[in-house]
Amino acid sequence: MPKVGMEPVRRKALVDAALRVIGDHGSLAVTMSDIARQAGVSPALAHHYFGSKEQLLIETIRSLLRQLRSDTVAALKAARTPRARLSAVIRVSFHADQFAPETIAAWLAFYAEAQRSEETRRFLVIYARRLRSNLLADLKALLPADAAERIAEGAAAMIDGLYIRQSLKSAPIGIEASIALTEDYLTTQLGKTETAAPHPALRGHLLPEGEGTTTSNHPRDK
Repeated sequence: MPKVGMEPVRRKALVDAALRVIGDHGSLAVTMSDIARQAGVSPALAHHYFGSKEQLLIETIRSLLRQLRSDTVAALKAARTPRARLSAVIRVSFHADQFAPETIAAWLAFYAEAQRSEETRRFLVIYARRLRSNLLADLKALLPADAAERIAEGAAAMIDGLYIRQSLKSAPIGIEASIALTEDYLTTQLGKTETAAPHPALRGHLLPEGEGTTTSNHPRDK
């Protein structure tokens, strides 16, 4: 087979292997040799394509975010109303691919790494900003700005919290149950006839500064 076109295939194979190995280990304490072995290539080839384990790990989190963005964009295009788009964001957040054990383990490992790595933290801030923006865009079409901000914060917190709960092997929460809980929260909030003023602690709340401002109304990845 000609060499042309093989690099993207091999790079993707290494990224997929990194995700599986991180998931198996439950942390980023893996080696390039571990990842190369999983991908069925030599460590030298892995270094050739990515230079270092750190660069491969960054590409792995980029890949997770790209997939999440792609799924979100497709779901939003299929939705016709603000409420339907909110449901689309919720369902994509709990998509089966995102709930795969190795994917959950990888996300948690990246969150732990973000305490030490500014670059990893930046990517997670991008994710948080995009999730909040996707929710806020359609909530503002249904509610006053203050209420939209408050409910977007609550819904994002529920999504992230339920996702983390899924990692607890003794008390997992399934996909449909997670979707139902988040939908119930939104329906309850949207159904209130009077919008309470946001708690003072939430007024003017902003996520940590960092790259990741949205480039459109909905996508939450780059």
